[in-house]
Amino acid sequence: MEYFLLITGFICMLVGILGSFLPVLPGPPISWVGLLLLYLTQGIPFSYWILGITLFVAIAVAILDYVIPAKGTKKFGGSQYGVWGTNIGLIIGLIAPIPLGFIIGPFVGALVGELIYDAKDHKRAVKAATGSFIGFLASTFIKFVVCMVYLGLFLAKVWDYRHIWFQIYY
Repeated sequence: MEYFLLITGFICMLVGILGSFLPVLPGPPISWVGLLLLYLTQGIPFSYWILGITLFVAIAVAILDYVIPAKGTKKFGGSQYGVWGTNIGLIIGLIAPIPLGFIIGPFVGALVGELIYDAKDHKRAVKAATGSFIGFLASTFIKFVVCMVYLGLFLAKVWDYRHIWFQIYY
């Protein structure tokens, strides 16, 4: 059972990192579940403080994930169409066989979304698409950093208590 929890927790960590780039998956909350599974194992001391703080950070980052791109778009004069275009462009950019599609897709998606909103003002559309893209990049970077910190916590705990695993099972 202990190995099952460890392996499932590690998979949650990897899915969380992947989720920091994909708007469909909530990266930090999934990584937090990986930490929870680690602490449910018998060989790891349970710390409510670490779990509580990391849960708070995961929830805060999940909320900011929706706020930051919208604020970036609004700051540059964009609309909700730009935010939706960014997310749709990211998904298309990940699926399309274009090099760096996950970077080009969100910008093009935001631009198309803004042009759908107001086809006459191209300058405003480019400015708003830039704001949406910058907000997306900032949000993605924050999620990625949090997921990497959670992975570091996970690996550090497993490494610190590796001698217990060998004593129990070997």
